[in-house]
Amino acid sequence: MASSSTNRSALPDLPTFRQVLQQHGVHAALGYLNRGTTHRYTGVFRFDGQHSRNLMLFDRYDARVRQGKDVPLVEAFCSLVGSQRESLQILDALTDSRAQQVNTLVVSYCGVVIYDADGQLYGTLCHYDLDLCQQIPLNLQLLEVAAPLLYAALQPAAS
Repeated sequence: MASSSTNRSALPDLPTFRQVLQQHGVHAALGYLNRGTTHRYTGVFRFDGQHSRNLMLFDRYDARVRQGKDVPLVEAFCSLVGSQRESLQILDALTDSRAQQVNTLVVSYCGVVIYDADGQLYGTLCHYDLDLCQQIPLNLQLLEVAAPLLYAALQPAAS
């Protein structure tokens, strides 16, 4: 019970997120966002044909991880975020009917759309885990505001 209240009081906020992003970069900013969830991973993915390409990944259990594997869209909940162009939260893929559309090992997922500078679909910002995560209130609005900031921060690295 104490850990649940600790998580709630430590929920990330936009001003601190902006500060972490500016001062410490994208990976640290993903780590900051990850504090507000019980999911193991927080990452930025870019749509590329039939794949979801990982641009940057934070792994709460291994700080050395900076990038994950690219994933075919048929194996990624990111595909649902992209096709519906709206935020998606799946607490338990084993019981959520939307999860049947995707052939993935991910059990818990929360993702938002990232648009490019021209307003075109670019990718996703998401939290995910291969295990069932404790349900805590996620601040989807923060992820939605953070997504374009992360996109802008990644552009110099993508050139």
